[in-house]
Amino acid sequence: MRPNARPAGLLAVALLALAALALPASGETARRHHALSLLGPPAKGPDFDHFDWVDPDAPKGGMVRMFDFGTFDSLNPFTTRGNPAEGLGLVFDTLMTSSPDEPSTEYCLVCEWVSYPDDFSSVTFGLREGARFHDGKPITPEDVIFSLEGMKKADPQYAFYYKNVVGAERTGEREVTFRFDQKGNRELPLIVGQITVLPKHYWGGKGADGETRDLMKTTMEPPLGSGPYRIKGFEAGRWISYERVADYWAKDLAVSKGQWNFDEVRYVYFRDRVPAFEAFKSGQLDMWQETSANAWATQYDVEAVRSGLIRKEALPHKRVAPMQSFAFNTRRKQFQDPRVRRAFNLAYDFDSANKSLFYGAYTRVGSYFDNSELAARGLPEGRELEILNEVKDGLPAEVFTTEWKNPTAQTSNDHRNNMREAMKLLAAAGWTHKNGVLVDAAGEPLAAEFLLVQPDFERVVLPYVEDLKKLGIQASARVVDSSQYKRRVDGFDFDLIVHSVQQSHSPGNEQRNYWGADAADREGSRNVIGIKSPAIDKLIDRIVYAKDRADLVAATRALDRALLWSHYVVPQWHYPFDRIASWDMFGRPAKLPSQSASFLRTWWVDPTKAAALAPKRTN
Repeated sequence: MRPNARPAGLLAVALLALAALALPASGETARRHHALSLLGPPAKGPDFDHFDWVDPDAPKGGMVRMFDFGTFDSLNPFTTRGNPAEGLGLVFDTLMTSSPDEPSTEYCLVCEWVSYPDDFSSVTFGLREGARFHDGKPITPEDVIFSLEGMKKADPQYAFYYKNVVGAERTGEREVTFRFDQKGNRELPLIVGQITVLPKHYWGGKGADGETRDLMKTTMEPPLGSGPYRIKGFEAGRWISYERVADYWAKDLAVSKGQWNFDEVRYVYFRDRVPAFEAFKSGQLDMWQETSANAWATQYDVEAVRSGLIRKEALPHKRVAPMQSFAFNTRRKQFQDPRVRRAFNLAYDFDSANKSLFYGAYTRVGSYFDNSELAARGLPEGRELEILNEVKDGLPAEVFTTEWKNPTAQTSNDHRNNMREAMKLLAAAGWTHKNGVLVDAAGEPLAAEFLLVQPDFERVVLPYVEDLKKLGIQASARVVDSSQYKRRVDGFDFDLIVHSVQQSHSPGNEQRNYWGADAADREGSRNVIGIKSPAIDKLIDRIVYAKDRADLVAATRALDRALLWSHYVVPQWHYPFDRIASWDMFGRPAKLPSQSASFLRTWWVDPTKAAALAPKRTN
């Protein structure tokens, strides 16, 4: 399943939490559920009062200012066009809401109950009486139907994610039923619960320019939603502020108590990390989520940290580690041979980078589902081996004979050996040296441009570029602004990019958008690599149609192994903590959720701390 639909951006990770399903006994009437989970019974029953990872009495108030990178030119997050502003997910509600302490679990929010037949051929939601948009109009089945149809049309990611949802109809006064083109897909009721609910009357009306609003187009008109926040103000490309909706319709529900406590959430945009971090240290920003191990180790030796005015914390989490990597565009001729791609991995000296740049803080990613039971281990056996044998002819032979591992270079001699092995692979793939440059049979050089959007990532890429040049590869790095970067990635106009794929504990339909052939040529899809493999498509289907958890784990490990041995990426690293620095003005629950720090959702401004801190801050 994909990440949850209420994005909180670069600073607060909004993870996908999926809903768990227990099959009704054969012939049993479909039951109404308050929550769904793919990993067992939900932690909370239908009569719970609040989650135990919140403080239900948390005070409301205050403002938090955070950093976002780049710029924005649209307030419509449901189309691939333009650069949407950060935090727009705060404006909207979804049918169900995730629990960041329960992987693969969702609870009813806009819906009051959810039901499905025992063959999973449809799902029905009963909408809550009192659920309403910010203009006071009630949320209706027609709004939910419009939302599905409109988002599938506006964004290919939604089209792929909901491709098996083929119909939706009003089946009661506050009831909507979605019908599927298949049976037995246990995930479909859950992912339908993630649908963002949009107001049909708003999008069917006219905007300030007198034109009918269009979900497929960019706009700078603040959208109408039903969520805990609305847009308060903005300056295009510089900042955007969201204000808490005091009479938010869901504020007293058990699934909302103790959450969304800040009166105002402001994102301030910078085009470079350096001035942004200086703004944080000088008090112009309140919270900072650090992504650099080097910066975490070296750039916080300032008086505000030493005196305790700024709290510096590494908060543990139990998320599936994302596959962060240098991703190849296999649409490019030079990257179509897996031997070339494997040579690039051999040339990457992660161990030296980890020591010299990251203070040894990182663990190298060794799986597309690292840090979870879904990661492939050892050699395939049992159910996993049976699944792989069904597509054996379409997979590299090593899938069955060799455990996949990243190359290591504990010493400089190890790295030289890796470089020699890379040279052998490149030669076997038909590349020869001519005047110190690798060329193919037609005399075309082996070129590789790393397209970057963050200047501070150059320090990671440039040593790698130098090693690739030693092999005769015409390697380079290019930094572009965020708007150009998005256009080029959406249009697959790049050689290599730094790419991260965040997985959930219950993968499913979203895998088609990540690795499926149908997504490879669709602009804006997540299959940036351009994978077109019948074998991988069949493995994805095995995940989507998994009959139980054991089957899902076996199919996911099989997919993991197939992806790894195809050498589509050069894996980078992961870190099992969220690094958060914040001015000491916040309160938070005694227990944080296991999957994220959930800063915007569960923290609050402590009035006493804020008052004591105010005269000590520079700004």
